[in-house]
Amino acid sequence: MTLKDIAHEAGVSISTVSRVINNTGSNAASQEVRERIWDIVRRTGYIPNHSAQNLKLGKSEAAISSHSLTCLFARTPSAPNNPFFATIAKSVESEAYRQNYFLKSSFTSFDINNVESYQVLQGSTNGVVILGRCDKTTLKFLKQYCHHVIYTGLNPLDAKYDQVLCDGYEAALTALEYLFQLGHRHIGYVGEIESENRYRGYCDFLQKHDLPFDSSYVAAVPLTSSDGYDGTLQLLEQQPRLTAIFCGDDITAIGVLRAIKDFGLKVPADLSVISIDDIDTAQFLSPMLTTIHVPMEEMGSLAAKILIDRINGGHTLPLQIKLPFYLAKRESCAKPRTFSK
Repeated sequence: MTLKDIAHEAGVSISTVSRVINNTGSNAASQEVRERIWDIVRRTGYIPNHSAQNLKLGKSEAAISSHSLTCLFARTPSAPNNPFFATIAKSVESEAYRQNYFLKSSFTSFDINNVESYQVLQGSTNGVVILGRCDKTTLKFLKQYCHHVIYTGLNPLDAKYDQVLCDGYEAALTALEYLFQLGHRHIGYVGEIESENRYRGYCDFLQKHDLPFDSSYVAAVPLTSSDGYDGTLQLLEQQPRLTAIFCGDDITAIGVLRAIKDFGLKVPADLSVISIDDIDTAQFLSPMLTTIHVPMEEMGSLAAKILIDRINGGHTLPLQIKLPFYLAKRESCAKPRTFSK
């Protein structure tokens, strides 16, 4: 398989394929074209040919082609289908290819008591990128048998590992403060709560503004559209005073929007909805979703760069890098239908 073959199958030029493989940014080609090219790359096992460059450096092609990274979707089995994690993983893959590594495998579940998990990692990958929150036992196992590990997500790890973060706690506060400025005082939460910075941000926000915490305003559900839908119907049944809902992520918000519509209410006339992530779908919903933009592509690219730098001995002390976010104001938020404290 060559660049020409990939270009022919994808229906694009060779230069477009080259830009996509060697450029982690979204300007290399359209989203649809990039996904089509990477699907072909993954399916065929294509490895970039940088032999001329690397022979100058005295590296054999056998050694080069053995360089690989592994992605671990640690949060939930459905994580690879979540655009947030999928975008980060694709960015990891793109940067890995640029540096002559390839993404050898990925896991959606990882059992440290399963011998197959040990066999896959032992000596078969140069480093692991953990996507989403991971427990300390699994972290210790990965560090012991893989040595080179980096985590990327919204919840910082209380451990000495390389981390690329976008602070979910501060992002939550920013989203909630925006609702507060609009006049909302009866704000619900739909999402995960255990060891979750976004939920902690919600609780601290209430305390900061002397707003009472009420468990009937909280739907503790997994971050999926179906669970967001069910959780929202529960909130609407038990809390008619709600004027706004803060969602754990955009996928959950999709279910929230549908539930509000099915309940006979309108967004934002009756209820405002705000979220975190800013996946591509967010701006194509009706109404367009107001959300916190998280730099997913940059998180994946930087995670791969730092991991490869550690593999190559570029640094030994643990690094923690926080990337900025911003509020993407669209159509799903407005002043509350009634203002009350």
